[in-house]
Amino acid sequence: GSASSLPQDMRRHVVMTLLDTEQSYVESLRTLIQGYMRPLKQPDSGSLVDPSLVDEMFYQIPEILEHHEHFLEQVTGCISQWHDRQTVGQLLIQSFSKEILANIYSAYIDNFLNAKDAVRIAKEAKPAFLKFLETSMRENKEKQALGDLMIKPVQRIPRYELLVKDLLKHTPEEHPDHRLLLDAQRDIKRLAEKINKGRRSAEEVERETRVMQEIEAHIEGVEHILNPTRKFLRQEMVMEAKTVGGKKDRSLFLFSDLLICTTLKRKSGSLRRSSMSLYSAASVIDTSSKYKFLWKLPLEDVEMVKSPSQATNKETIQKMIGRLDEDLSTLGQISKLSETLSFPHQSLDDVIKDLMASVHRELAEKQSLAFSMTFLPTKLELTTASAETSFVFEFSSPDTRSNFEQAFEDAKKKLAMNKDQWDPEFLKAIPIMKTRSGMQFSCASPSHSCPESNCEVWVCNSDGYVGQVCLLNIKDEPTVEACIAVCSARIICIAAVPGLKGRLEHTLNVLPERGVEPAPPPVAADPTPSQQQLHISISHSSLELTEPLSGGGPELVPFDNDDSDDEDSPSPSSTLQSQASHSTISSSYGSEYTPTHDMATETTSSEEEQEYPVSNAYGAPGGLGGGRRGRPHSESPMDGRAMRRSSRGSFTRASLEDLLSIDPEAYQSSVWLGTEDGCIHVYQSSDNIRNRKNSMKMQHAASILNILYLDNKVFVSLANGDIIVYQREASSFWDAQSSQTLSLGTPGSPVTKMVPVGGKLWCSSQNRILIINTTSLQQEHCFQVGTDCSRCVTSLVSYGQGVWLALQGSAQIRLYHAQTWESLTEVDVAPAVHKMLAGSDAIIRQHKAACLRITALLACKDLLWIGTSAGVVLTLSIPAVSSGTVSGTLRSPLTPMGSAHGHTGHVRFLTSIELPEGFNVNFPLPADTAGNHVTSSTRRDSALRRASAHLPAKTNQLVISGGDGYEDFRLTNSSETVGRDDSTNHLLLWRV
Repeated sequence: GSASSLPQDMRRHVVMTLLDTEQSYVESLRTLIQGYMRPLKQPDSGSLVDPSLVDEMFYQIPEILEHHEHFLEQVTGCISQWHDRQTVGQLLIQSFSKEILANIYSAYIDNFLNAKDAVRIAKEAKPAFLKFLETSMRENKEKQALGDLMIKPVQRIPRYELLVKDLLKHTPEEHPDHRLLLDAQRDIKRLAEKINKGRRSAEEVERETRVMQEIEAHIEGVEHILNPTRKFLRQEMVMEAKTVGGKKDRSLFLFSDLLICTTLKRKSGSLRRSSMSLYSAASVIDTSSKYKFLWKLPLEDVEMVKSPSQATNKETIQKMIGRLDEDLSTLGQISKLSETLSFPHQSLDDVIKDLMASVHRELAEKQSLAFSMTFLPTKLELTTASAETSFVFEFSSPDTRSNFEQAFEDAKKKLAMNKDQWDPEFLKAIPIMKTRSGMQFSCASPSHSCPESNCEVWVCNSDGYVGQVCLLNIKDEPTVEACIAVCSARIICIAAVPGLKGRLEHTLNVLPERGVEPAPPPVAADPTPSQQQLHISISHSSLELTEPLSGGGPELVPFDNDDSDDEDSPSPSSTLQSQASHSTISSSYGSEYTPTHDMATETTSSEEEQEYPVSNAYGAPGGLGGGRRGRPHSESPMDGRAMRRSSRGSFTRASLEDLLSIDPEAYQSSVWLGTEDGCIHVYQSSDNIRNRKNSMKMQHAASILNILYLDNKVFVSLANGDIIVYQREASSFWDAQSSQTLSLGTPGSPVTKMVPVGGKLWCSSQNRILIINTTSLQQEHCFQVGTDCSRCVTSLVSYGQGVWLALQGSAQIRLYHAQTWESLTEVDVAPAVHKMLAGSDAIIRQHKAACLRITALLACKDLLWIGTSAGVVLTLSIPAVSSGTVSGTLRSPLTPMGSAHGHTGHVRFLTSIELPEGFNVNFPLPADTAGNHVTSSTRRDSALRRASAHLPAKTNQLVISGGDGYEDFRLTNSSETVGRDDSTNHLLLWRV
């Protein structure tokens, strides 16, 4: 033909190729249906395979076939009437721009893994199915196995892209097909992009499967190692050191979740790697040897035994050597100094000499250790989780050993991570630098009011000498705005106390001579009744004030702050002294009120604290911080300004006008901090604490262990066994004189935790739970948890009809029924914690496992959050407990799940804060250690889950854990990062 017809010949040639490939593709799809699907669908084939598996295997194949049979007809027609100006583009556009086609292919590819899985399950279930696959393969024209046919649709669409590209090459621009082909190219590209992501992972899986099949074929006697989620990682030739019979050749096969050990029968003496070929194991394993299966172990059951010399890493030894060197030079200087003494100093010289000798010895030891560590051993010991057996393998070189070790540790870590999906979304870690070396978090609580502008969490941080409150402001991005030293003692507990809610029928006029500006009447609270709402009506006869006791009341420094930090709940400190006569708080000093003029200036805390030494009967128990919902405790030594009483603090009968001046403070919420030296500091708002002035300060005879607001009362448990109950009259702020004492415990067994359960107060004393009626203040019931009364309850939280608690030193959580007091179940958190620590250094892991205990509990949004001494934070989805639930009826077993983000040391507290509707915290994506942005799959999953449930935005709750250091348990500890963040306390935030 002439030159002009050449492109035409080429065009026809390309279209013929399209026809050929399309015919063979349709043929393959028909084989899938006629050779495999239909026979398996026969009514009598139930013995071969479960019918539901068949649908899974051939999902979408009939739809794909129907589409391509139609397309094949059109291509055939097009070729049969071929001429120079023939167009193919139109036909491609019709076929490939259909939305439905994209959906069918996407669905097929997304289901590809499930389909492969269905085949695997069917093979394992029935040998007859395997036979059927073999005969069907022999019978079909191309002798294609089921797996070969199943991958075809995954690979088909990109082929069209190539064909169109080819056609365009041979189609001049003036040809009518040119523009159509460009459109077709665009459509096919769009389709390919739609299914591309799924296609890549499907092909990856296919490749993995081929490799696994090859490996399976090379190891004699191995069964069922094919699994779509399993990946082959590496093979190692090693010697196993046997107690009997010396060393034996072995080959180890490491998979993402499995370790296989085989014996070795070599054909040729050499271990040559054969050349790479696609889809063949030759590229990944050594095929020149024959392998015989010995044993296989799930990776999570295998541990690596690290010899001490390995585990103590070189760096720490170098540091020790450095310190010893410094010590030597210091001793040298001391020795020179001692020579200048005129007094006889032989004994001192002897001591210095001895000391130098021991430092020298130690130094020599460490140096030889450092030297030996540069020659890394080639041996590696593996042991099973049950520790029944252990294996010692010798590698060809230290390098291969350390590479294998790294791969092994990484695989274990990944496995632990992927095992479960942690749903709450991790937002960020906020470091709180220590102002003094021993500072540790003890407790935290959101302040009671969370207006639109800001929500605050008060975090208490103490060493033995200073108590500090850090204010965490959750505006657009949570930041710590201030750390304020409030007292010179450890803050043990904290509680946010709401103000009164109620509509006042009187104008509130606060009298100027009481030292306060007249206040505007407070905004009426929301008219819907709530449990704290009080309707205040005052009858003339009942307003009578008693005179306070002249001694024995706690020191009182009332509020002076009028601006309410909670529009909803303003709050009053009027002169109603309800139960002054019952006040049994004894203290070593009288309660004379100081004159008011100068108090605003005294903001130092030191003198106040030392004036009243308190004997602390209870000591500072270790596990008491971080109780339920951040009811931790904290204290502050500031002075307030205005005194609301006359300077001597005595009142005569007040005039009616006086009595109606309910001051707005009763409507204000407050935060109560309790300290180890027995002081309660009450703050009305963060402004007060920032100005270092507290509104009220009450001194008690023993450490404050717990503070709880319930039923318009504040319950305070002391280390001497007493509970002080503060009451609030209808119109007054809290009054230190208005209190009662309940003797529930003794100095040996004080009440360690309190929590409201169904309108009652549950208190724990040692391992007993006491149930108190909040109205009569009488004990209604008591029961024991466990048999060991030396183990006290250290954490207690309630949720719905269930109460969760943990005992001192225990890694178990127990669930009790709120009504029947029956023990419903126990959950051991140790396995979940060990899984999270899988990648940590062996010594650290053993240490954390040995003293594992629960340090904090929090219940929020159907999740129980569990803080542990290992620094791991876990959640457990809370089972539904109804009034009829009895032991043994809960769906079991309850398995806690760990967060990848935790602390290096103990979790000191857990608390949560509800963000108001529409309040959106904008967080940057969390950055990983290198500062790269991490988009975790869990973030995506939880986002999808949230989207699918159409949850309204108002369910935002932030959960905050406070503890020593920050650790991402997914990263294998490389020596550079170790220790960097251990010494800084961190707050970790999750969104639920």
